Amino acid sequence: MHRHAARLGTGLFAITLAALSLSACSSIIAGQSSFGSNRVNVAEVKDIGDYTADRALKEARAHFRNNDFGYSATLYKRVVDLTPKDPEGYVGLGASYDRLGRFDLSDRVYETLYAMTGPTPQYYNNVGYSYMLRGNLTAALTNFRKASKLAPDNVVIANNLQILSNAASKRA
Repeated sequence: MHRHAARLGTGLFAITLAALSLSACSSIIAGQSSFGSNRVNVAEVKDIGDYTADRALKEARAHFRNNDFGYSATLYKRVVDLTPKDPEGYVGLGASYDRLGRFDLSDRVYETLYAMTGPTPQYYNNVGYSYMLRGNLTAALTNFRKASKLAPDNVVIANNLQILSNAASKRA
């Protein structure tokens, strides 16, 4: 199972890397994605005010797994609004914003997450992934190494380090 997950992760990263290579010279403009010039917005969820934190979290996870990042961001935002002291919503919200190319928003979420949890492996791994999506492989490596030092046996972190290593060798 881990080999399949690693291959899947590597395949998905190859697609992401190709997009990053094409956009590596472009800058992030607030409200725009580095993967195109269209404004990237979160999705509107009907009756969002009726969602409990548990329902929003469950649906946010499902949308994230299905690459519906606009919906996952909206639903994770609801989780954060309802449970502002629970870091899980912030982790998902930051990752959703990263996938939408809204690094301005994910940076703010990660600042809040750090203030809540301090330097955790998950924090450094997510920030590292954010930098990898931006094409800043040096900052990504710094954060992945911090995560790995705190959790040396974490398979996700090890996989991200391998993906980053492959990306760096392709750039060279």
